[in-house]
Amino acid sequence: MTWFQQSKLALAAHTHLARDALHIHVALILFFGAMLLFRWRATQWKPWLVVLAVVLLGEAWDVRDTLARHGTVHWPAHWQDIWNAMAWPSVILLLARYTRIFGKGR
Repeated sequence: MTWFQQSKLALAAHTHLARDALHIHVALILFFGAMLLFRWRATQWKPWLVVLAVVLLGEAWDVRDTLARHGTVHWPAHWQDIWNAMAWPSVILLLARYTRIFGKGR
């Protein structure tokens, strides 16, 4: 098992969260962290794209590890991970851009 997989399992064990829940939490930390670090707004695509890039890289790494370990990739599980990670950043982006819930709106 690679250090990446071991790290994910250790984080899940330490936080007592399911791996699906970890995808959601990490995505929100990335989304808001990028906003704070780079002074971006929730209405901009940039923080959403940071999350997407990290999620896709992480899933690509998972696929690579799966192929190296036993050669059978369960694609629906990887799509579920992407969906879980991107759902709330997408909702926040759309609400920030197209409603007044976070302030001015359009």
